[in-house]
Amino acid sequence: MVIYTKRGDKGETSMYDTSGAQRERVSKDSLIVEALGSIDELNSFLGIAKTQSKDTKTQKIIGEVQKNLLRIGSITGGSKLKFSSVQTKKLERIIDEFEGKLPILKNFVIPGGSINAAQLQYARALTRRAERRVVALSKIQYTKPNILIYMNRLSDFLFMLARKANADFEILDEVWIGRRK
Repeated sequence: MVIYTKRGDKGETSMYDTSGAQRERVSKDSLIVEALGSIDELNSFLGIAKTQSKDTKTQKIIGEVQKNLLRIGSITGGSKLKFSSVQTKKLERIIDEFEGKLPILKNFVIPGGSINAAQLQYARALTRRAERRVVALSKIQYTKPNILIYMNRLSDFLFMLARKANADFEILDEVWIGRRK
């Protein structure tokens, strides 16, 4: 199989269903391609963050998130796969676990600290962008509610994972105190 087909050279791409049958040609600047590209960008960057994690459990969790993002991309692209609310509940359990072990926050966290925490904070921002694209797409194309909920929770999860990464590297989160005189 050749990786290049030349069919996208004029700014359009094909959308396929799960059987591999071509559904339609769409512009590469369409909302669906923008949403899929944002999900892909997030997934790729999570691969970088995963390699920098100090904790094998965290690496495994990020790997599961990456698989979920591939599933979400596939569903968004038209596949009939299912996406369960169980995936969101898993994120919530992990968030709750981390929150119980980390110092209570009373201020915003400035992204940074360890390289891994900074990467995870950037992945959080990429998640927010992907979420905005999926929400925009949901205005013109049915989007499973579980996907919207998962994308929203994923940014919270990555925020907590970034805080945990700093703790793993024994680095305190830098907080922003906005009301200093």
